[in-house]
Amino acid sequence: MKPVCVSMLLAVLLANTPFAYAEDDVTRGKYLVTIMGCGDCHTPGYFLGKPDLAHPLSGSDVGFEVPGAGIHWGPNLTPDRETGLGQWSDKEIITAIRKGVTRDGRHLIPVMPYRNFSVLTDRDARAIVAYLRTLPPVRHAVPQPVPPGEKASAPYMTVVMPH
Repeated sequence: MKPVCVSMLLAVLLANTPFAYAEDDVTRGKYLVTIMGCGDCHTPGYFLGKPDLAHPLSGSDVGFEVPGAGIHWGPNLTPDRETGLGQWSDKEIITAIRKGVTRDGRHLIPVMPYRNFSVLTDRDARAIVAYLRTLPPVRHAVPQPVPPGEKASAPYMTVVMPH
């Protein structure tokens, strides 16, 4: 019997083992966006029980009112240059995901779980951006946030806090 080279055996075993980190960035990004639930707030029809899977992540058509924070609609995450992230840099997108701050300095409401996403690895954050860049651009402008007490121009749900 010939001696087995341990490094060769290890290479063969590793080559046939599916590791999450061995995926390309776009595949990894799609996986992360899916398990992180991004489509819940950013896909039209989701809050009506009929998500528009032909236009994923193109912005919600139903907002939600959070006491003290006003009414907000999940924005368009497609690379549309007018209504989505098409003019955002990778760094600006990653800052919004991890820190909850938009490119114009506006702070996102805590419903966006940026505090949880702050621990994303650099590779995972870049993978999310890589995936978002592959989406077909969808022109879909969602309403701007409405301050507390002001009237909304589009449908929204209200979060009611217990007394």
